[in-house]
Amino acid sequence: MRKSAFRALVEIGFIVFLFYANLLMGEFTHSGAGRNHSLTWAIRDAITGTNIIIGLTAALLGYILFEFLRHRS
Repeated sequence: MRKSAFRALVEIGFIVFLFYANLLMGEFTHSGAGRNHSLTWAIRDAITGTNIIIGLTAALLGYILFEFLRHRS
C-alpha cells in the first residue's frame, strides 16, 4: 500500500510539474510579457489558485486514466 501511494504521488507530482513548465514556457514564448519581465514575475503570474486547481485536477484525472490502462492490459 505504501509503495503504490508513493508511486501515485510521484506520478501526480510529475504531471503537475509538466503543467507548470508548460505555463512558464507560455509566459516567455506566446504572451511575450515574460520577456519584458523577470522569471520571478512569470512564476507569480503562473502560480495562482485557479492554476493549482486545474493542475491538480488534470494530474488526478491523468493518473486515474493511466492506472485504468495499466490494469486493463
